[in-house]
Amino acid sequence: MKVGLQLRQSQQLTLTPQLQQAIRLLQLSTLEVNQESERLLDENPFLEREEDDPSQPYAYGDARSNNQPAGSTGSSEQSVSEREAAPNDSDWAIPTFSNASNTDDEDYGFGEIAADKPTLRDHLIWQLNMSPLEERDKQLIGLLIDALDDNAYLSQSLEEIAEFLPQELDITLDDLETALVQLQHLDEPGIGARNLSECLSLQLQAMSRKPDNETRPHILELAQKLVASHLDLLAAHDYTKLKKALHCDDAALRAVQDLIVHLKPRPGSDFEQRAADYVVPDVLVERVDGMWRARLNPEAMPRLKINQVYANILQNRGENTAQEMSGQLLEARWFIKNLQQRFDTILRVSQAIVERQHQFFQHGKIAMRPLVLREIAEQLELHESTISRVTTQKFMLTPSGIYELKYFFGSGLATKTGGSCSSTAIREIIKRLVEEEDAQNPLNDSRMSEILAQQGIIVARRTVAKYRELLHILPVNLRKSI
Repeated sequence: MKVGLQLRQSQQLTLTPQLQQAIRLLQLSTLEVNQESERLLDENPFLEREEDDPSQPYAYGDARSNNQPAGSTGSSEQSVSEREAAPNDSDWAIPTFSNASNTDDEDYGFGEIAADKPTLRDHLIWQLNMSPLEERDKQLIGLLIDALDDNAYLSQSLEEIAEFLPQELDITLDDLETALVQLQHLDEPGIGARNLSECLSLQLQAMSRKPDNETRPHILELAQKLVASHLDLLAAHDYTKLKKALHCDDAALRAVQDLIVHLKPRPGSDFEQRAADYVVPDVLVERVDGMWRARLNPEAMPRLKINQVYANILQNRGENTAQEMSGQLLEARWFIKNLQQRFDTILRVSQAIVERQHQFFQHGKIAMRPLVLREIAEQLELHESTISRVTTQKFMLTPSGIYELKYFFGSGLATKTGGSCSSTAIREIIKRLVEEEDAQNPLNDSRMSEILAQQGIIVARRTVAKYRELLHILPVNLRKSI
C-alpha cells in the first residue's frame, strides 16, 4: 500500500460571523430584536440611539441597504456575505420612520394597558371586612377563602380542613359548615361550591332572592331540579329524557336551558390574573389609492447609529492600543447594517404576501387563496428557508386584525373547475354554514361535504370533520337544540 499526497479542489460555504448574525436577527421576533439592541447599547460604547427625524421617511420601495441598488432581489444572507468594506460612519444610521401616510383608512394605535384587577382572595376579604359578622366568624370564613381554588370552588372537604386545625382552637365541623354557608352568601353567588351542581344551584338561589328578578318561579324551580339531578342529560343534549324527567314541554325546557347557560360555571374566572401577551406588529397594511400596501411599523424597528465622537477618537489612536475598540466599532456597524437588512427583507416578503392575498384584505378569510413558501421565494429570488425565517414570529397589522405572516400560507383543495381553494377559506365556509344552520336540525359532516361539493369544492367528510374540530365546533349531536 503506497502512501502519497493528493491535491483536491472543492467549494465550501463558510458562515462568517456577520452572516451568522444576519441569519440570527432574521429569525428573531421584534421583541427579541429590541432586547438584543438594548444589550448591545449597554455593552458597546460605539452604539447609540438616533432621535426621531420625520424628514427621513422609510417607505416601501426605498427599503434597501445603502449598498444595495433599487430592485435588487438578493437574499439578506448573500448581501451580507458579499460586503467586506465598511462604508463611512455617516452611512451606518438606520433611517427613521414617518407616521404620516396617504391613506383613506383610520389611524392605527395601541390600546392602553389595563390596570391590575384585585384577586379573588382580595375581593372576598374586602367583602368579609365590610360585613357585620363576629371576629371569630370572619376568621373561619377567611380560613375557607384560603382553601378555595382558582375557580372559587372548595376542593377540600370540610372534614379534611377540620383535621388539620389544632384541637386547642375548638373548631367543630358544625362551625365550618356555618362558615361555609356565610361564605356562599357573599356578593359573588356560586363561590364556595363543592361541585358544579352546587355552584349553579347557589346562583339560582341568589337569583330567586332578588326583588327585581323577572324569571318565572316555575322556570326557576325546574332549573333547580335540573342542576341538582340531570346535568348529565343536559350535557348530552338528551332533551327527550329531560322533558320526561322534569315533566315539562319544549317551551319550558328551552327557557330552563337558556337560564342555565347564562350562569357562571367558574365564578372565580372574573378574577384571574392572566399575564398579558403583547404582540408588536412588524408591518402595517393599509389601502392607499385603491391598492393594498405594506409598510414597516415605525414602533417596531430600533433606531440606532454610530457614536461619531467615539469613532473619531478611535481614528486618532494607534492600532496597537485600539484593537479591542476597533472590534466593537465593527460590531456596531454590522449590527446596524444587519438590522436594516432584516427589516428590508421583512417588508419585501410582506408586500409580496399582500399582493398575492389582496382578495383576503378586500373580502376576508373566505377569499384566502392557497399559497406556499416556494411561490414567494421564487418571486423574490430568496431561499425558502429565508422566507420561513421571515414569516415566523413576525406579525402584520391589518384592518381586520393582527396575523402572523405564516397565517397567509396554506395548502389548497381541488375544485371542479380545475383550480384550488385554500384550507383557510374552506374553514371559513364551514364556520358560516354552522352559524346559519337550523339549531333544531344542524348539519352533519356529510351534509356539509355535499354543500361544499355543490359550490365546486371537493372535500371529503373526514376532512370536514378535521376542519370542524380545528374550529372548536361541536359535533352535530351536541349542537342540536330544542
